[in-house]
Amino acid sequence: MSHDSFSVSEGVVTSFQIANDAKVAFLKSGDAGAALNKAILSRSAPLADVFFGVDNTFLTRALEADIFEAYSSPALNMIPAGFQLDSGHRLLPVDFGDVCINYDKEYFSSRNLAIPSGFEDLLKPDYQGLLVVENPASSSPGLAFLLATVSHFGDPGYLDYWRRLRLNGVAVADGWETAYYTNFSGSSGKGPQPMVVSYATSPAAEVIFAASPLTDAPTASIIGPDMCYRQIEFVGILKGTTQPDLARRFVDFMLDTEFQADVPGQMFVHPVLPGVGLPEEFTLYAQVPPEPAALRSEDIALNREKWIDAWTEVVLR
Repeated sequence: MSHDSFSVSEGVVTSFQIANDAKVAFLKSGDAGAALNKAILSRSAPLADVFFGVDNTFLTRALEADIFEAYSSPALNMIPAGFQLDSGHRLLPVDFGDVCINYDKEYFSSRNLAIPSGFEDLLKPDYQGLLVVENPASSSPGLAFLLATVSHFGDPGYLDYWRRLRLNGVAVADGWETAYYTNFSGSSGKGPQPMVVSYATSPAAEVIFAASPLTDAPTASIIGPDMCYRQIEFVGILKGTTQPDLARRFVDFMLDTEFQADVPGQMFVHPVLPGVGLPEEFTLYAQVPPEPAALRSEDIALNREKWIDAWTEVVLR
């Protein structure tokens, strides 16, 4: 069971099936929040054996629901401790991605306009109306960017920042697709905003999916301190599974080299296993922020809805 964005190469799944004399079925269940809700509501009769897609913004909520079995996979010995946020090993890290502001290189270079280096720069008149963000109530990257501002400015300081950002003409879209493909000038070339909240891997995706070969990415990410929020995605074994041994083997498989090497090209995120080869486009164009913003999962669980509601009052009403 997973969110809708989960993807894995057919050959990788076949490898597991042959090695374990098993057949794997995938149940995509909406976005990360919706999929987790579905898993919680079906806890008495689990719909799957393994669940993938809880990220660190939902981690505490998932653990408090008590729907996962503890499993200390031997593969965890190879994964950096910084990704292992559940000391009880009910949820094990699989991948990570950074939500950042992406910008249209041509727009800034043709106007000789400096790239903003931090949150405060975005309040300057030079950047009025140039940024589109996603609504954190309906968008995962929108929520991640909101959390980055909470991490940087604190609570309630983040609200004053958003008031000022609104006065400087920030645009809001309901979801990533609208923000990126309609508002952002760097994807369609026609949108009104040359800056968008997206992912640090989006520039690599621009090159990979370009209609004609490109020698450079048309976009890049702003990766200054706190400007990006790191999302870590986890896998867990659902309590009540009728295939506990096979479920454990599949978790091991997701943390091993073959699956981890498949992650970047399939889901445009980074594997948590060090030393895994990356697509050339990732190496050239996908930046990794050295100082991403961070909040404790417990603080997010306690304040998520409050922060979103307050943001809605300040920005949308």
